[in-house]
Amino acid sequence: MPFARWLRKQGGKMASHSDKNVPIIPSNLQHRRRPQPLSRADASTLSRWYAEVDRGLLLMIVGLMAIGLLAVAVASPVGARVAARRGHAVGELYYLWRQIFWVCSGCIIIFVVGVRSKFDIRKWAVIGTVVGVLALFGVLLLGHEVNGSTRWIGSGLFRLQPSEFLKPLFAVSMGWLLACGSEDEKIPAMSLSFAVTLLISILLMSQPDFGQTVLICGTWLAMAFIAGLDLRKLGWLGGAAAAGMVATYFLYANARHRIDAFLFGTGDGGQVDRGMDTLANSGLIGSGPFTGTAKFRLPEAHTDYIYSVIGEEFGLFACAGILLLYVALVVRVLRRLREEQDQFVILAGSGLVLQFAGQMLINIAVNLHLLPSKGMTLPFISYGGSSLWALCLSMGMLLALTRRNPYRARPQEIAGWWGK
Repeated sequence: MPFARWLRKQGGKMASHSDKNVPIIPSNLQHRRRPQPLSRADASTLSRWYAEVDRGLLLMIVGLMAIGLLAVAVASPVGARVAARRGHAVGELYYLWRQIFWVCSGCIIIFVVGVRSKFDIRKWAVIGTVVGVLALFGVLLLGHEVNGSTRWIGSGLFRLQPSEFLKPLFAVSMGWLLACGSEDEKIPAMSLSFAVTLLISILLMSQPDFGQTVLICGTWLAMAFIAGLDLRKLGWLGGAAAAGMVATYFLYANARHRIDAFLFGTGDGGQVDRGMDTLANSGLIGSGPFTGTAKFRLPEAHTDYIYSVIGEEFGLFACAGILLLYVALVVRVLRRLREEQDQFVILAGSGLVLQFAGQMLINIAVNLHLLPSKGMTLPFISYGGSSLWALCLSMGMLLALTRRNPYRARPQEIAGWWGK
């Protein structure tokens, strides 16, 4: 007799014997029995995830999304006017309605990714990195050019920027590779991760996308340092990165044009000045929602220069509050990672949050006239579908990795080097 059938049969016998000692409740009183509370094991996936997830981090993400919707609302008329000049007539709140769709779908991404175990996150990241690298090759062949750069596949509503999704997947997969090298010195993890980073950087500069290249290389350098890269080698790599930046000026006309505009005010250099002027003239409390006028002189008010729009309409206090919220998010994640023992979680989580912080700093520095224009969005606040979905993917993975019990997985997932 199969064991499962025998076990069910024995369970039936035990229940029949024990029924003699159970008092019979009259049928008219059975509906008054107090319902038993659900145990933790019987809880739904959503409630179990909410009990384990970092709710403070989740609240900060939702707060940034709410601020982003308000910011896109006040900047949407500017985007509509720019679109009209380009021959695309849209309503004044067109970008707001689209952003609402991106935010709602992004929340689903955060939950779907956030409920997964760290083993699932690891596998998805490695597979996604391979797919992302292939997509970068596809951009070179089928890419859609915008403002002198070929970074998108498709056009219109279905335009996708693969490099945005590759960033968080790269951070997690390199975290896994470097963690494997820490556990097994026979694995050339540092060399392999450097080769992957170099390949991705070459593909990004072929678009060209200097901002994303800086983020990718900076993320790898930070993770390699955390993984124990020798300081001398780190110095050589830093010098090579600086030399690469200088070479970019001479090899790429687009980069040279933007740097000259930033340093000497030639070409479109006025757009950076206009962003800084918008912030400088905003005052402490701003002019009020939908009352700003300087925002109509900004080139990309709803994306690259949305921080300046916030400053004009809500004041420097609002800008400082947003900056403090970003800092609080980064500090909270780093403090939570200090409590981790798993090298993979530490490396992957550090890569994700430092990548997030780097994107935020680059965008704000451009608005403050500290860097030339990069075409990089402000996380969760700027308008953009690919950028917002990629950020939701990043934060979903970060929430999954920093859960108090992220090891829920099937036994077969834990066995072997892949799940080690």
